[in-house]
Amino acid sequence: MNATVHSVDETKLSEYLEPHVPGFQGPVKSTKFKTGQSNPTFLLETASKKFVLRKKPPGKLLPSAHAVDREYKVLKALGNTDVPVPEVFHLCGDETIIGSIFYIMEYVDGRIFWDPTLPEVNNQERQEIYEASNKVLASLHQIDAEKAGLSDFGKPGSYFERQVHRWIKQYRAAETTHYDEVESLIQWLVDNMPKDDGMVSIVHGDYRLYNMIFDHKQTQLLAVLDWELSTLGHPYADLAYQCMTWHIPQIGITPGLFGLDVKSLGIPSEKEYIRSYCKKMKIDTIQNWSFYLAFGFFRLVGIAQGVYKRSLQGNASADNAKELGAAVPILGHIGLQIINNGE
Repeated sequence: MNATVHSVDETKLSEYLEPHVPGFQGPVKSTKFKTGQSNPTFLLETASKKFVLRKKPPGKLLPSAHAVDREYKVLKALGNTDVPVPEVFHLCGDETIIGSIFYIMEYVDGRIFWDPTLPEVNNQERQEIYEASNKVLASLHQIDAEKAGLSDFGKPGSYFERQVHRWIKQYRAAETTHYDEVESLIQWLVDNMPKDDGMVSIVHGDYRLYNMIFDHKQTQLLAVLDWELSTLGHPYADLAYQCMTWHIPQIGITPGLFGLDVKSLGIPSEKEYIRSYCKKMKIDTIQNWSFYLAFGFFRLVGIAQGVYKRSLQGNASADNAKELGAAVPILGHIGLQIINNGE
């Protein structure tokens, strides 16, 4: 990755932020977080305080991707709800400051768990962490979007139909290699679209453990991060996307729980996790679960392929972008397995 692609002019940034962000006083030191495939994210350190800057990447971008202004809007709206999010301070639409639009939010100090087996903690803590994740997801899906000021945050209804076609378009725009299993997955999703059941909620779009910050010592969920893909949509899309973890092996750059004895680790099974969510949502059962899971895997295929394409163009945000390209056919294969097994 070209280091100059993802750097900022600290002097110019500091001069801009002082009158726009409460408590900000330069000079500032910026350090890019190594993780994060979509929008480059920087830790900003001043003499007295830390902030986080998240910006749109430079270069040619896929349509409708990297909408940091949408991230800012949803974070601001959720600030007064039961969903823990970082406080946002300012959205800058002036691309001349650092080369692209960006927003500033608080720095939340805590733990991020990259491995869903949670090797850093004990069994009781693992159970509590998964339960905290489940509780916040249900809380998000129960928020009244209109009261939160997000009634215009997406088109209500026909969510999966629109999303399937959107991600097909995104995938085609980023496609570099033909994969038969990905094509079969796409065709199955188009042919097996469930009827719209009218359920609409605010959805996160990438609800995974590594997008959450937990307290250093306790299992409290302090903040949910990375709202780039959030919209008004179907709550089961979020649930299924998180439940993909139980279908992904403990290998590669996105390790999962497939094939592991999760009970011995204190981690709920996929069915237990779904049951816990349904109880909070007052839902008896979920129909068409295979479709929701398969769609989740296709979305991940589209995301991975998009990151890989950006890496070929020199503007991917993280250094392991090319590894995601190799994951595309594997994710497509898992999606097809779910369909064939009727899970």
